[in-house]
Amino acid sequence: MIRITELRLPLHHSESELRPAIVQRLGLQDAQLLSYTVFKRSYDARKKTAITLSYTLDCEVQDEAATLARLSGEHTIKPTPDTSYKFVGHAAADFYTGGERLRPVVVGFGPCGILAALVLAQMGLRPIVLERGTQVRERTKDTWDLWRKQNLHPESNVQFGEGGAGTFSDGKLYSQISDPRHLTRKVLTEFVKAGAPEEILYVSKPHIGTFRLVSMVIKIRAEIERLGGEIRFQQKVTDVLIEPGQDGLRHVRGVQLQSGEQLRTDHLIVALGHSARDTFTMLHERGVFMEAKPFSIGYRIEHPQSLIDAARFGPNAGHPLLGAADYKLVHHAKNGRSVYSFCMCPGGTVVAATSEPERVVTNGMSQYSRAERNANAGIVVGISPEDYRQDGKRDGSPVNPLDGMAFQRIWESRAYELGGGGYIAPGSLVGDFIKRQRSSDFGAVQPSYKPGVLLTDLQDKQRGSLPDYCLEAIREALPAFARQIKGFDRADAVLTGVETRTSSPLRITRGRDYQSLNVRGLYPAGEGAGYAGGIMSAGVDGIEVAEALGRALLGEQAQIDPQA
Repeated sequence: MIRITELRLPLHHSESELRPAIVQRLGLQDAQLLSYTVFKRSYDARKKTAITLSYTLDCEVQDEAATLARLSGEHTIKPTPDTSYKFVGHAAADFYTGGERLRPVVVGFGPCGILAALVLAQMGLRPIVLERGTQVRERTKDTWDLWRKQNLHPESNVQFGEGGAGTFSDGKLYSQISDPRHLTRKVLTEFVKAGAPEEILYVSKPHIGTFRLVSMVIKIRAEIERLGGEIRFQQKVTDVLIEPGQDGLRHVRGVQLQSGEQLRTDHLIVALGHSARDTFTMLHERGVFMEAKPFSIGYRIEHPQSLIDAARFGPNAGHPLLGAADYKLVHHAKNGRSVYSFCMCPGGTVVAATSEPERVVTNGMSQYSRAERNANAGIVVGISPEDYRQDGKRDGSPVNPLDGMAFQRIWESRAYELGGGGYIAPGSLVGDFIKRQRSSDFGAVQPSYKPGVLLTDLQDKQRGSLPDYCLEAIREALPAFARQIKGFDRADAVLTGVETRTSSPLRITRGRDYQSLNVRGLYPAGEGAGYAGGIMSAGVDGIEVAEALGRALLGEQAQIDPQA
């Protein structure tokens, strides 16, 4: 097969124009092109009146070797790379016979835990998955109970339960991670097998949306179980059993559940997600090495989706191949802070994402159609461990890795107070925020957050909703963003507070073998461990951690990928 990249055609081209363009690029007769498939399709909207589509295509041609030799100087024409997934090994049918080996355990069943468990099951290693929350359909009901009736279920919500936080999101399936082994393709392929639309394999910014994610998660769970895995819900891990080994190192020997049951294992993947604060605390108390890391805090902003479409696509807004427009914005403020858009959700809603009583947290979500009236995104400010350290020191000493959680809780509790309770979120109109004044009435942009938004003064001197340096940076950034997207600072756009869980506030540091630096057999993974940010990167990390665990369990049976 031959791969063509950067084959450009006008947005409004007909399907019949693609084949002649391929034939022309390869310098062939039409009959010599036997078949082709679209590997990737993206768009270039820098010129709004002349948007182009860019294709990556895999082509089957007569006399492939001669064609490649003739075009050897063309950087856009190469042999099609092998993107198929190759397992590090497979357990023999009698691998667990005799009870000498203990099955691996995965804690958490979000995107990272799901992919880790799936790959382990596909290798015949029969993982046991422990998820503190409920099955996804019950979890959906519990989440709606907060949104509609203001009833929080601390163990079953946007953060906890089958599918993880990614279930109630935009379902974005793209990432900027380096991927020389094409592991993102493995993730996408498994999602398509589970019912995702095939277009996620080739569109440049694939997404699924919440409703489709729910049914997909259920099918992947069934596949893990079919392959010998076991998923246990409402099984909160309250302790990790760590014992000294004969090698003088500390080793995982099992976990203890809230029910009192102890489950023995020598190989434990912790794929917690960024909100498992009690589990982070437990691991810290057990001496598992971890470090404080930077993260970001801010608000959710909402505009009419039509405003974003017009700004990004001009007269081509509404074209079906373009869909609802997104954006990515960055501003470096005069006070040294970086302000950027985060987790932009075209045609979506702002959702209540708290997992703790009497705290308000916002996030963004959208369905596959992205057909809601508003666009929303986090507008967040980067902060460092020195910003949130609780001991007041300024001597450069290490920051307590739990301090970030304490800092998040301060502003989440403040948001609850400013909203008046009942998980109502505090809000402001953008025009009033820039002018440092309190808002009184909503304009044309109606907030989508449920249970509701109370307009207030987010910059109150006595109980502001964010640190002063964040408020200052965001005030400066909003007009700057309007120079890139006309109308971004429109007076009646809505800010809803607060967005605090952009990423994990700590990293459970691991070595090149993917194990904890000071506890053998413990594999920190995914977003909660500080090694991912979003569905795709978390899924890829889950695969890589499963592979590392597989090598450790399979020993000589495992194959080492030279690119791993």
